[in-house]
Amino acid sequence: MHLRNNYRKEVFNGDIGIVHGIDLERGCAEVDYEGRRVPYDFLELDELALAYAISVHKSQGSEYPAVVVPLITQHYIMLQRNLLYTALTRGKQLVVIVGTAKALHVALRNDHPRQRRSMLARRLKMNIYSI
Repeated sequence: MHLRNNYRKEVFNGDIGIVHGIDLERGCAEVDYEGRRVPYDFLELDELALAYAISVHKSQGSEYPAVVVPLITQHYIMLQRNLLYTALTRGKQLVVIVGTAKALHVALRNDHPRQRRSMLARRLKMNIYSI
């Protein structure tokens, strides 16, 4: 998975490819992004991470042929309806939930995202005239 936008290579945060080859002598690797091969110098490999398993947050905006969603009560803080919906809608053909019925019921009932205390409205009111 590419981790940050690289406009020069036309590869963007969240793009997933397959390492096609590594050339130890030249110090470079090549990643195939759906038929488009992109070269990386070894010094650029920090832009990549393994993507065997990724979080729901990192999957937003993408779809995959199959998705496996672990759903257990030990991840209580993450058992939210909106996250479950996002996870389920990433799968094009197959979605498998692995976990407990209790965790599923908790996630389905939890449709109250945490209230953010950013004071954004107050900050906007204070600065509206300085724009």
